[in-house]
Amino acid sequence: MNDIVSINTDNYAVMAKAMGIAGANINAAKKTNNLNRLRIWHSPVMGQAQVNGKTKNVEVIEGGFYRLEILEGNSSSYYYAKSAKLRPFMQRYMYRRYLANPNAKEGEPKGSFHRTIMSDNLNIDLKDNTGRFNCGKPAGYVEDFQSLPSDMQDLIRQVKRVRVVFGTIELDKPIDIKGKEIELDVSPVIWEIDNKDAYKTLGEQLSIYSKKERLPLQHNILLKETKENKLPNGSSFYTPVAQVDLSNLIDVKTEDHDTFSNFMDWVKNYNDYIYKEWEEKVHNRQSAMTDEDEQTVNGFIDIDTEEGKK
Repeated sequence: MNDIVSINTDNYAVMAKAMGIAGANINAAKKTNNLNRLRIWHSPVMGQAQVNGKTKNVEVIEGGFYRLEILEGNSSSYYYAKSAKLRPFMQRYMYRRYLANPNAKEGEPKGSFHRTIMSDNLNIDLKDNTGRFNCGKPAGYVEDFQSLPSDMQDLIRQVKRVRVVFGTIELDKPIDIKGKEIELDVSPVIWEIDNKDAYKTLGEQLSIYSKKERLPLQHNILLKETKENKLPNGSSFYTPVAQVDLSNLIDVKTEDHDTFSNFMDWVKNYNDYIYKEWEEKVHNRQSAMTDEDEQTVNGFIDIDTEEGKK
């Protein structure tokens, strides 16, 4: 799939596979370069304002806005909007696990992410940057979750299934971090979706392309105002409200081929990095293996060999 660098709207099956929307519906019917990031910002953005001659903290942007992070060298600029138009080019899947570092000192990271490679499906084991698979999550479906050891249950809960959408985004009436309206060009983005409700919402919309045998970049997904979900502690989190716009067919232009090729290259660079990390971690573990461990492994190999002769 990484060998495909141009878009052919006349070969739906091949392109659907490359863009990550191939699946049951189709069959039934016959360290990397930086990339701007989209996400939903759940907390209000605070600022300062003069109130009766006094400087006070005020809410500049309410929670639930879509936030676009535009990377500029080693810094980032942030822009917000209540709604947007997402033109998806492709999607991938991966697993991710966050490990907090409660003993972090000043200047040290407060945690780190375990990440797998990106794939066009989750039906295979995915190598991760720790030298293992699936961020430690057991392969396949776990029939009796409660029978697992408590530490394994905790690990599975920590591992997030992530839908990674690559596309272009056009914010509706964007504002900057101070709440000032600005003009903003359409931007290529990556959107990593790990909330289970948001994951399902975008999945339902992306499946529409498969049912209609349309490529994702031929129709925008309209991202409407987000849905607020209240938590028992009084805080809220927000999930997207999305709808594929089938009424408008977008022509594929020359620059779209370049954008698609750049996304494919980005995924390849990312996966190459994870593969390298996986190999280094495996090599380090094998190098640290004691003589007793090696004899145990060799014993298993000898047993398998002898049994194979019977």
